Amino acid sequence: MNRRAMIARLLTFLILPLSLALSACDSADQVAERPPLEGAAIGGPFTLTDKDGQTVTWNQFEGLYRIVYFGYTFCPDACPTDVNVMMHGFARFEKAHGAEAAKVQPIFISIDPARDTPKVVGEFAAAFSSRLLGLIGTPEQVARAAKGFAAYYAKGKPSTGGYLMDHSRIAYLMGPKGEPISMLPVDKGPDAVAAELAKWVK
Repeated sequence: MNRRAMIARLLTFLILPLSLALSACDSADQVAERPPLEGAAIGGPFTLTDKDGQTVTWNQFEGLYRIVYFGYTFCPDACPTDVNVMMHGFARFEKAHGAEAAKVQPIFISIDPARDTPKVVGEFAAAFSSRLLGLIGTPEQVARAAKGFAAYYAKGKPSTGGYLMDHSRIAYLMGPKGEPISMLPVDKGPDAVAAELAKWVK
């Protein structure tokens, strides 16, 4: 075998595995880019009420991306912290991607219908952003909405200061058809939330 043939054969042995490795990496990247919640049984129709007492349904947001967070206005720490990070992240995303942000509706749903009135929930939401829509409903309506999103909540034991609500802390990103896409990383700060929105909202 002459020197040129040997070099050609060596290059074949070196380049082919590298090509296959790169191809495998591309495939892995493509898999990684699929929405984390794709195919999950999360979301679904609900009927709730806004700050003005107007009926709001899940289907009204057809064609829009939606951020959905379940909490309550009397929450002393978790809800204000999560919603603050969520909306600061959204604001940063909006500043960098105005057209895409216009296609997103952030929603806060109260899981405390015994105390949270439409007005109170509306004021709570407005304190974080004019873009955040606050919703409440009857106990049955709230339960149905929470069940659709696999959101946990339960009333805590009464104390001298009233009671607290135990609840899950998830900010869901839903697609234009109501499909689940991802959970926004509110535990990692506004920049992480903005990056996650930029990744999926197109």
